[in-house]
Amino acid sequence: MPVRLHALRIPVLVAILLALAGGFARAQEPALTAEALVSSVVRVKTFINPDARTIENLGREREGSGVVIDGDGLVLTIGYLMVEAHAAEVTTHDGRAVPANIVGYDHETGFGLLQAIAPLKVTPLRLGRSAALRAGDAAIIVGAGGLDRVAPVRIAATREFAGSWEYLIDAALFTTPPYPDWSGAALVGREGTLVGIGSLIVRDTMGDGSGPPGNMFVPIDLLPPILADLIADGRSATPARPWLGVNAEEIGGRLVVARVTSRSPAEKAGIARGDVIARVAGAEPRNLADFYRRLWAIGPAGVSVPLDIERGGDRRTLAVPSMNRLDHLKLKSTF
Repeated sequence: MPVRLHALRIPVLVAILLALAGGFARAQEPALTAEALVSSVVRVKTFINPDARTIENLGREREGSGVVIDGDGLVLTIGYLMVEAHAAEVTTHDGRAVPANIVGYDHETGFGLLQAIAPLKVTPLRLGRSAALRAGDAAIIVGAGGLDRVAPVRIAATREFAGSWEYLIDAALFTTPPYPDWSGAALVGREGTLVGIGSLIVRDTMGDGSGPPGNMFVPIDLLPPILADLIADGRSATPARPWLGVNAEEIGGRLVVARVTSRSPAEKAGIARGDVIARVAGAEPRNLADFYRRLWAIGPAGVSVPLDIERGGDRRTLAVPSMNRLDHLKLKSTF
């Protein structure tokens, strides 16, 4: 007689999937059915302001997954799906489409929040502890769309991640094998709780050329400190970091500007693609992460940032007036 997955309890489903990955789930009190687990992940579709700054890179309409995290229909997703959106819609695993309000966005973590305006009638996924994860641990990824979108993975690494868009996470979660629909997908740990939100697909999960391909997830431990602020005000109450608007890459041991955001402080200061960032605040950055830490240590958003830039063999020192990145965006929404 075939096993009916939708009738299984979460620990049983997790045990089966983790066994496929070579792991074993810990016993816990039965809490949710397998159907409830997958139904807590919804399809997210957003509609972006026509004058949004991010349209060129991210598009006018965006789709991915989101995770229902409370009984009132609060949906956690990856921020690039909803930043600068004027409207959103979430669709449950059984095909019910419900409009959603834009609640909040946090650039430092990459999280975004939506609020369904009608009951979703799903059981929310509890938040777990991402700090407890170790390389080699088994987990599952759940994307929107039902049981067919559930896949077993392993934690390849928990490590620092520096993104070229002035983004840094100290303990990002890297999983393998790659999951194709990663944007906003849920990373579920062996307790059946949410431990990460899908952000990227990567060629090298180890970051040094030795790792297998996989995905990067934003660790859920970054959410509780800012959750109340995002719900109340749409953004974190922590003073914003200085933002320049440069995308830099590490090439041959140097930081090379790959892109300058239009109408950003960097563009206004005359920084151009191909420039080498030689020094920040008088110190030579060792790598991208070190550059960000030195930049953010100068002061809050609005501080003048001294940069030494090399171009064509010449070096010049610039004073770049930084800003809050959220003030650069077109956030015509409910926050």
